[in-house]
This record gives sequence, C-alpha cells and structure tokens, in this order.
Amino acid sequence: MLGIIITQFVVLWAVIDPVGSVPVYLSQTQHLPLKQRRKVALKAVAIASGVLIFFLVAGQLLLEAMQIPLPAFQAAGGLVLLLFALTMIFGESKPEQEQKLTQDVSHSELADLAVYPLAIPSIASPGAMMAVVMLTDNHRYSVVDQVITAGVMIAVLLVTLFLLLSATTIQKWIGSIGAAIISRVMGLILAAVAVNNLLQGIKDFYI
Repeated sequence: MLGIIITQFVVLWAVIDPVGSVPVYLSQTQHLPLKQRRKVALKAVAIASGVLIFFLVAGQLLLEAMQIPLPAFQAAGGLVLLLFALTMIFGESKPEQEQKLTQDVSHSELADLAVYPLAIPSIASPGAMMAVVMLTDNHRYSVVDQVITAGVMIAVLLVTLFLLLSATTIQKWIGSIGAAIISRVMGLILAAVAVNNLLQGIKDFYI
C-alpha cells in the first residue's frame, strides 16, 4: 500500500508540478500587495482542485458514455503524458512556457489571474487531468483505492498552496534555474510512468 501511495504521489507531483508553478505565480503577482497575492493563490488552488476532482469523479463515466474503452484511454493518456514529459525534458521548462502565456494577461483582474494561467494550465494541467482518470480506473481500483488517490491528490495541491504562499522565499532559495532543473527531473520520472501506462493499455486492449 505504501508503495502505491508513493507512486501516485510521484506521478501527481510530476504532472501538477508545484515547484514549476512558483515562477509563474511570482511573475503574475509581483505587482500586487501581499493580501491580494494570497487571495490569488487560494483561489487558483481551489479552482484547480475543483477541476481535478471533477475529472477524478466523472472522467471515467464520460468515457464510458462515449463508449471509449478504458485501455484505449489509458494508452492514449500514457502517450499524451509521455509527450508532456518530453516537453518538460527537452523543451522549455514549465516555468518558461507559462511565463510566456502570461504576457497578455499581466493587467487582468485577480479572478482572471487565478483561473489563467495559474489554475489552468499551470496547476490543473491536461496531463494532471488524464493522470487522475487513469489512477482511479473503476475496473482496476476499489473505492478505497480511489479515496486514497483523492487524498494524495489533495495533499499535492496543499503542498502547491503552501509553495505559492511561500513563493518569494522559495524563489530566493532555488532561483529560476533551480525550478527549471526540478521540472526536467520530474519530466524524466513522468516519462517512465507514461511508458508503463502506454504499454499496459495496449496489453489490456488486446487481452
């Protein structure tokens, strides 16, 4: 059980990438007073949590309603996660990518900042949405297992909130280069998990 929890934590940490969200948060809130910065952080994590919980609860039901076999989705999700991981490893790091996305919204209101780009796609990324669906497969995991996955996801989101609230101190400690390095390391771990999901999905589809 402990091994499963650790694996899920690593996967969700990689796709949510709390550390990679810190530079994005700083770039968007540096002109705001401390009280408003905290409001943005709380709202962004709350919105991202709602999105991911929706996919955790209803994601598989939507797939079944569209008559998409879960092994096919698992293989597709593994492929998407692999591509996502490769961009983390070889492309621009997550902080660099999302700081570019923020160039057109630097003067948005607080609510807009919390939704885009912080909640989506920085915290609740497409990779994170697919990951929570695969980690709560009704045919592979019991209700207890899915509740544990939800708990792990919430734990990662709480860590994300803590990091955002401590963003100024963290930025001084690790710097932009440190955040980029961590993002690439997590991309490598995510790539290994993605390949495993891709191969398992292909195997289950033909059995």
